[in-house]
Amino acid sequence: MASAAFLRLPSSSFALPFKSNRPFSPQSLCVSKNLSFTVKASTSLDYSAPSKSASISKSNSSSWKWKFEGNSVNIHFERLEKDGADDRPRKNILMVPTISDVSTVEEWRLVAEEIVGKDGEINWSATIVDWPGLGYSDRPKLDYNAGVMERFLVDFVGAPDSPISNFVADNEYVVFGGGHAATIAVRAIKSGSMKPKAIAAVAPTWAGPLPIVFGRDSNMETRYGLLRGTLRAPAVGWMMYNVLVSNEKAIQSQYKSHVYADPENVTPSIVESRYELTKRKGARYVPAAFLTGLLDPVNSREEFVELFAGLEGRIPVLVMSTSGSPKRSKAEMEALRGAKGVSKFVEVPGALLPQEEYPKVVADELYKFLLENFESKA
Repeated sequence: MASAAFLRLPSSSFALPFKSNRPFSPQSLCVSKNLSFTVKASTSLDYSAPSKSASISKSNSSSWKWKFEGNSVNIHFERLEKDGADDRPRKNILMVPTISDVSTVEEWRLVAEEIVGKDGEINWSATIVDWPGLGYSDRPKLDYNAGVMERFLVDFVGAPDSPISNFVADNEYVVFGGGHAATIAVRAIKSGSMKPKAIAAVAPTWAGPLPIVFGRDSNMETRYGLLRGTLRAPAVGWMMYNVLVSNEKAIQSQYKSHVYADPENVTPSIVESRYELTKRKGARYVPAAFLTGLLDPVNSREEFVELFAGLEGRIPVLVMSTSGSPKRSKAEMEALRGAKGVSKFVEVPGALLPQEEYPKVVADELYKFLLENFESKA
């Protein structure tokens, strides 16, 4: 289910001349009452600087080159771990940000610090990675879709030079993902392309903003294609992107309305930092795919539930719902309550980005999940 941000044009609605047989051109873009796009988009928000845990002595930012279809894409990732000798068994947590126009590793930092700083039976480390085309990774003009994003995740985990290759070799890693990231990871695990010890899906989503509102019939798919092509175009694409996504008033409104549960948690520094992400070179390519449904890992609630059912008896699965999420997103999360394949279902405060708005609460639930499944088995 898509959710995080309502994107609106300044006028009452946005229309494209979808019935014309003529080739689409920027001049044909117009504002009218024919088709109103009220867009919901999953996004991340808060930019509170992480407070360093006294027990974490090593935190590194680095990059890894992803080789894809002749492209070499610099991928930003961060590692948090305890330094020095430690006789405890070691395991790694791969944390994957929610897919959105302002997606960033920053949303997981406080949770990572909280968990890595624990002194339990296992020495947990964390790796937080930005998606290609998002955050601080390179943003090349690729044909992004759910398959490409899944391929990236599988490559990041399985490549011989992967930053977590030592853990993957022994399958000593777990995955925490938010929004679409969680569902894409579940799809990769179901197919056998990834083999973590467990997965936690935090506020999981599955549908892009436009398809969830307007459906997926052939006429709408044509319209989505036109919109996507316009957003990717050299000149008019930036113009439309600036109106739909890249402006501070829209970002602030989105975050206060439903990405965070408490509007008071959305500070000017949060808005400014996320706005800066939307100004990076190539920033519009992944949002163009996400808004129009190309990054959707499934096409229906039934497929969403079935995807999780495919993990039944294979690994522990935690689904974390939120008490303040938008109605449609909440309905999709609730569809997983008691569902086959879901070994634990919990609800925490927050809306669409609880790991950033309420990191301590989320970290406590995630660590409890780890304790229940690994500490006594170390």
